[in-house]
Amino acid sequence: MLGTLSLDQLRVLVTIDETGSFSAAGRRLNRAQSAISQAVATLEATQGVVVFDRSGHRPVLTEMGRVLVAQARRVLSGAAQFEALAAAIREGVEPELAVAIDPLVPTGAFIESLHALEEQFPHLPVSFSTEGLGGAERRLRQGDASLALCVLLFGVPEDLIAVPVCDVVLVPVVSADHDLARLNRAVTRADLAEHVQLVLSDPSAPGGPHYGVLSPRRWRFVELGRRFDFLLGGLGWCRMPDYLVEAPLRDGRLVRLEIVDDDPDAPAPRRIFAATMRDRALGRAGSWLLDDLRTRFSTRAEKRGRALSEGS
Repeated sequence: MLGTLSLDQLRVLVTIDETGSFSAAGRRLNRAQSAISQAVATLEATQGVVVFDRSGHRPVLTEMGRVLVAQARRVLSGAAQFEALAAAIREGVEPELAVAIDPLVPTGAFIESLHALEEQFPHLPVSFSTEGLGGAERRLRQGDASLALCVLLFGVPEDLIAVPVCDVVLVPVVSADHDLARLNRAVTRADLAEHVQLVLSDPSAPGGPHYGVLSPRRWRFVELGRRFDFLLGGLGWCRMPDYLVEAPLRDGRLVRLEIVDDDPDAPAPRRIFAATMRDRALGRAGSWLLDDLRTRFSTRAEKRGRALSEGS
């Protein structure tokens, strides 16, 4: 009961509207017509409204009745979702799943996995956030995320469980209109020192460690998209994920830089991990998502590897 109202009364209203009569509603609900009429009369009396105009051959919704039946549908839908979610929780599915990802994470496979998760667990509330570098791990530690896809630059901390899902190669690039591109040769640190480097940084620790940062002049970014816009606009050079710059390298908008005295660690791929807190195990849905992500990232990596081999 909802005060003086019951879900059964709402179900009767919706069924009458769908079937067109009290008798047809009774047949669908396996009840006598008199029971249907009594349910409607009780609802109208307790709520102080007239839902159906009974002056004609068939009951017709009043103007107020149309509004109330529409609201009844929403309430019944919410109740059905509540029951489905409760049943899922009894079966080990978490009440909600919060996911956070760092900016370097490729989104294609991740989007596919989220669609598949929705099909597999249609009533599961899912929240998602993209964070600046290091932000996904912070959300995980703060309890704001159950699963984080992130770069762990210093290895896997003892309080995390982390499995690798993919590697991202960072390619030094610059706009074809930039002065560095016009050198038409391999560049040195001295060349780079004269130009702005567009750096992806952790907004909570802007003075933290940097990898592959060679230029003393740095513009800092939290998100890849805006940094990519500045890169294409010729406002600096940077290291971008290879999957993002393949097309602009092919069509000539970007030029790859060969750095003769580069940081020895800079060319190494950045490993993306799926991380959880060791003391907070994933539920059924989170575990399913993690397995699906690993499979999709692995499949994409294999396809990309074959494509690169065939193109070489």
